[in-house]
Amino acid sequence: MLRDEEAAVNWYLAQHRVEPRVPEDSVFQTGSDAPFYRMNNEGSVYMRVISRGDMDNRPKKGQTVYLRFMRYDINQMYAGNTVIGSGNAENMGYVNGYSFVYGNTVLTSTTQYGDGLQIPLDYLGYDCEVDLIVKSIDGTTDNISLCIPYVYKSLKYFKAEY
Repeated sequence: MLRDEEAAVNWYLAQHRVEPRVPEDSVFQTGSDAPFYRMNNEGSVYMRVISRGDMDNRPKKGQTVYLRFMRYDINQMYAGNTVIGSGNAENMGYVNGYSFVYGNTVLTSTTQYGDGLQIPLDYLGYDCEVDLIVKSIDGTTDNISLCIPYVYKSLKYFKAEY
């Protein structure tokens, strides 16, 4: 299953420009035609920055972060199947259902999303937008055992308003 996952992700990446590492100055090319950057040594997370967000307003460890996204199963795409996205990007009135505590590795409400979704916030500000490829090992808890890699499209991060 891991070999199949690797083949599917490599197939997807072959259709895009890919940079093998994060820029040394952490200044990413942006836009819908920007490259995907390999975000970790394992190659389990790749990020394309659409918008950097507010670099003067970046999340701090322990803050609640809300997400808006659509995600697509790369294995199904690779198999040539019609893929229907899941997520909350199309429901503009609904953000609160998807959130995590930035930097937390203990709370189930956070760890259920995996480590991959937190990586962009190590480099970008609130209101950023990215496309993110997350292999199963850094994905949601139910994807790990099934070896399902996802591409998250128009993934946006928002600050919790109290």
